[in-house]
Amino acid sequence: MRTVLIAGAFSLVVTLFGTPLYIRWLVRRSYGQFVRDDGPTSHHTKRGTPTMGGAVIIAAALLAYAAAHLLTGAGPTVSGLLVLFLMTGLGVVGFLDDFLKISKQRSLGLRPRAKLIGQGVVGVVFAILALQFPSSDGITPASTHVSFLRDTRLDLAVVGAVGGTVLFVVWALVITSAVSNGVNLTDGLDGLATGATTMVLAAYVLICTFQSNQNCATLTELEARCYEVRDPRDLAVVAAAVMGACFGFLWWNASPAKIFMGDTGSLALGGALAGLAILSRTQILLVVLGGLFVLITLSVILQVGSFKLTGKRIFRMAPLQHHFELAGWGEVTIVIRFWIVAGLFVSLGLGVWYAEWVTGA
Repeated sequence: MRTVLIAGAFSLVVTLFGTPLYIRWLVRRSYGQFVRDDGPTSHHTKRGTPTMGGAVIIAAALLAYAAAHLLTGAGPTVSGLLVLFLMTGLGVVGFLDDFLKISKQRSLGLRPRAKLIGQGVVGVVFAILALQFPSSDGITPASTHVSFLRDTRLDLAVVGAVGGTVLFVVWALVITSAVSNGVNLTDGLDGLATGATTMVLAAYVLICTFQSNQNCATLTELEARCYEVRDPRDLAVVAAAVMGACFGFLWWNASPAKIFMGDTGSLALGGALAGLAILSRTQILLVVLGGLFVLITLSVILQVGSFKLTGKRIFRMAPLQHHFELAGWGEVTIVIRFWIVAGLFVSLGLGVWYAEWVTGA
C-alpha cells in the first residue's frame, strides 16, 4: 500500500509545482491553443492559452511510478509497464496532433486517417504483448475472455478458434479507441475531462487494491470469489500515479484554465483507463464507471446520425457540454454538474462491483 500512496503523492507534487514551469516554457515559444470560430463565442477568450499540458501528466505519472518502486524496493511489473506504454504511446499521437495544430494555427492537426493509424499501431502492440508474459500460475496480463466485473464465459479464443487472438486484438482496439476518443470529446471545458478522469482513476485504485487483497494467487485458501488478475497491486500503483498527476494538473486546468491538456492528455488518459480496464478484467464495467464519457460520445453520434438522416440537429451543438453552453449555462456550472454526474456513475460502478463480491453472484 505504501507504493500506491507514494505514487499518488509524488505525481501530485510534480504536476502541482511543475506545471507553472511548463506553462512559462510554452508561453515563451507561443505554443497556444487554436480556437475554432464556429464554436461558442465564449471560447474566443481562450485563444492563445498554452496547450499540450498532457505532457506534464504523462511525465509526472512515469516519474511517480519509478520513484514509488525505487523508494519501496518493489520491482515494476509487466502489467504496470503495459498500461504506461499504452498511455504514453497514445499521448505521443496526441502530441503530434497538438503540435501540428499549433504550428499551422488551424483546428486540424493530424489527418483522421493518420490519427487512427497511430492509435491503432499503439493499441495492437499493447494487445499482443498483453497476452504474453504468463506468471508462475500461468496468468497473462490480459485474457481473451470478455470481462465485466471479472472474466465472463465468453472466450474470444473459443469463438474465433484459430483467430481468437485476432478477435481479442480487435476487441482491445475497440475499447482503446472508444475510451481515448470519449475522453477527448469530453475535454471541451476547463477542468471537465481532468476532474471526471480523476474520479474514474480513483475507482481503479480501490478496485485494483481490492483485487490484490482478494487475489487467487495470494489467498491461502482458494475462494470462489477471488480474482485471477496478474499484478493487481501494481495496477493500483499506476492508477494512483495518473490520478495524482491529474489532481495536481487540475489546480492549473480549472476555470479559468492557465493550460489545456490537449489531445496529448486526453488520448493518454483514455489509454490509461482502457489499459486498466483490460488488465484488471473489468472491460464492460468501465462503461458504467465512465458513464459521463459514454453520454458525451453518444451525443456526438446522435447529432451526426440525425443530421445525415433527417437534416436536423438534436442538440444546439455537440458534444453535449457545448449544447448547454449555447443554452445559456455558465461554464463553471456545466463543469460542476457534469462532475456530479461523473461521480454518480463512478459510485454506481463501485456499488455494482462490490455487490457482486458480497453476494457471490
